[in-house]
Amino acid sequence: MQDARGMRGMRAMIMAAGFGSRLGALSDQRPKPMLPVCGAPLIRWAALWLRAQGIREIVVNLHHRGDQIEAELGDGRALGLAIAYSREEGEILGTGGGLRKALPLLDDGHGTPIVAMNGKVILDLELAPVLALHRAHDAEATMVLRPDPEAERWGSLRTDAAGRVTHLLGKASPGAAAGGPALMFTGVQVLSPRFIERIPASGQQCVVRTAYSQLHAEGGAFCGFVSEAYWWEHSTVERYLQGVANVIEGRAQVAYAPGPVRGVDPSAWIDPSATVDPMAWIGPRARVGAGASVGPRVQLGADVTVGPGLRLRDAIVWDGVAVTRDLEREVLTS
Repeated sequence: MQDARGMRGMRAMIMAAGFGSRLGALSDQRPKPMLPVCGAPLIRWAALWLRAQGIREIVVNLHHRGDQIEAELGDGRALGLAIAYSREEGEILGTGGGLRKALPLLDDGHGTPIVAMNGKVILDLELAPVLALHRAHDAEATMVLRPDPEAERWGSLRTDAAGRVTHLLGKASPGAAAGGPALMFTGVQVLSPRFIERIPASGQQCVVRTAYSQLHAEGGAFCGFVSEAYWWEHSTVERYLQGVANVIEGRAQVAYAPGPVRGVDPSAWIDPSATVDPMAWIGPRARVGAGASVGPRVQLGADVTVGPGLRLRDAIVWDGVAVTRDLEREVLTS
């Protein structure tokens, strides 16, 4: 029997093996999916989103500092999930190679569709309509797409009125009409096992430039579900800062959030003469000194201390850090 969203028995993969090179020094300390947002790393947000969609079996691929991700999620039981890991030893395998290596963990042997997503995003998307489009067209793959003013810069896609992809990386499929507006791939996708088998079985591979490009050249059936629901990836320091601000200020309406997304933890201590903006998140056992000003759009991790008289605005402070100077548009780590 199917569950209410049609997800019963489906498995999902969270892509979490990347180096996070655009984060600079932050990725030396943590892999991108371990960036904390309001008390929980991005990888936990991703797992909870999948659970909220009705999925209970998840595979996570690991490479750069993968031990941190495995320590965070464990076997998934604490989250009501079953989590397995696909470890990419030596060479990192990319978005396609990672899926191909993990296929034995993802394929249930019955052709059940597989959900894949990046471990660096927070999103509001409802997955059931994506799956419905995928099944209606008996598609090999369905990409979740979104309007974006920079879509052409990243390699745009277009769809027709029925939701079939007509243009991939700016190129039309055989016999395709003009298609709709330029769209960007979110990294969220529903895939059949036979689609993943199109990816070369060894080496570093890109899923778009292998399986999708092959299917596109053949004129095969794959779809694009266009969504304007909240979606944000955290690939740079600026995008990380803005992503945290989006959550704190409520632009991300995430019912599956792992905890409160603004406010002061009951175990934190705020000096009576300090001021805390309502649009701030202050974690467990944090301490804010006399005359300090915190916020707006500030995230203070667990056990952070803020010295007297300091001003913090549009900033993120990781767990256990002592803040000794003013901060603005900055991430302060241990």
